[in-house]
Amino acid sequence: MSNQAVSPVKLAQELIRCPSVTPADAGALDVLQGQLEALGFACHRLKFEEAGTEPVDNLYARWGEASPHLCFAGHTDVVPVGDPDAWSKDPFGGDVADGTLWGRGAADMKGAIAAFVAAVARYQGRAGAPRGSISLLITGDEEGDAINGTRKVLEWMAARGERLDACVVGEPTNPLGLGDMVKIGRRGSLTARLTVSGKQGHTAYPHLADNPVHRLVRMLHGLTTTPLDEGSAHFPASTLQVSTFDVGNSASNVIPAQATAVMNVRFNDLHTSRDIESWMRKIIDAVGGTYRFDVRVSGESFLTEPGPLSDMMVRAVERVTGRTPDLSTTGGTSDARFIKDYCPVAEFGLVGQTMHKVDERVATADIEQLSQIYETLIEDYFAA
Repeated sequence: MSNQAVSPVKLAQELIRCPSVTPADAGALDVLQGQLEALGFACHRLKFEEAGTEPVDNLYARWGEASPHLCFAGHTDVVPVGDPDAWSKDPFGGDVADGTLWGRGAADMKGAIAAFVAAVARYQGRAGAPRGSISLLITGDEEGDAINGTRKVLEWMAARGERLDACVVGEPTNPLGLGDMVKIGRRGSLTARLTVSGKQGHTAYPHLADNPVHRLVRMLHGLTTTPLDEGSAHFPASTLQVSTFDVGNSASNVIPAQATAVMNVRFNDLHTSRDIESWMRKIIDAVGGTYRFDVRVSGESFLTEPGPLSDMMVRAVERVTGRTPDLSTTGGTSDARFIKDYCPVAEFGLVGQTMHKVDERVATADIEQLSQIYETLIEDYFAA
């Protein structure tokens, strides 16, 4: 085992220079595995594939064998850069300029992975082996379909009898500044495609046709004007948004045969996806007619009640930054939705203002401070 110093900024640069657009790995996990093996971690490369999906490479690394077991979860895959000419710097260059690290994945979330590895290296050099185990669960499938990544690794771990006691996910949780927010849950997400069928005809003779657009508009009016709830103790109100409305009709004098709308519902812990689907069907059926309704659920809502893990996370943030973060459940889905079935989970990472945008970037000082926060958390966790 080598108690070597690890620069979180330099490691983040190395990771960014691997163009690991989901589900490609592009060498990012090799970089991470080499660093972790040098720190004494036992590493497992896990490739999973289901019929009709692309294979995904994942990494599970563990230091120690005893409990308690603290896990850090994250992903090395990134979203596409879009137009590379629109970037101020090479999106995969990992450039540092004026105290800022530039590149795809800097915020989401290669910077956080590097910060955690550096935190472990410093802890190891000062305290030696922990009274328990530290692991990293790193997937290449978080920005994609999330089929062959974290879920499969967790199942593999359970089959081996490996138990997690707590997990920190390094997603960029802070809206404006480091220390703004710790996430202790996420809303559920349901996407529904509603296709209403009618009968094509001439607009001058509507009695000979059946206009599906009119029915679909009435259905959408009911869905968008009926509140689901007013929020709960830890969640904002659930929301339904229409993301697209398509008729596919270029003629102004033709009543179309079909009309389709796609909606996304972000729902809190007052509902399950089954409840949401039932509520939507009730409103749709009140309008009537022939329709097709297809639902895809990305994840159920969940909450890790404020307790030991979130308390430690808050204290670590306070000690390093002097700020007290809010406990929040805002934002989209993350792989925490899978981990919550195995152990308490909290999320804390970098500032997310530029994630998924052109010119994604983070302050190098934030990466250094985040690493100190993670180190403080590790110390407190194994001292408890």
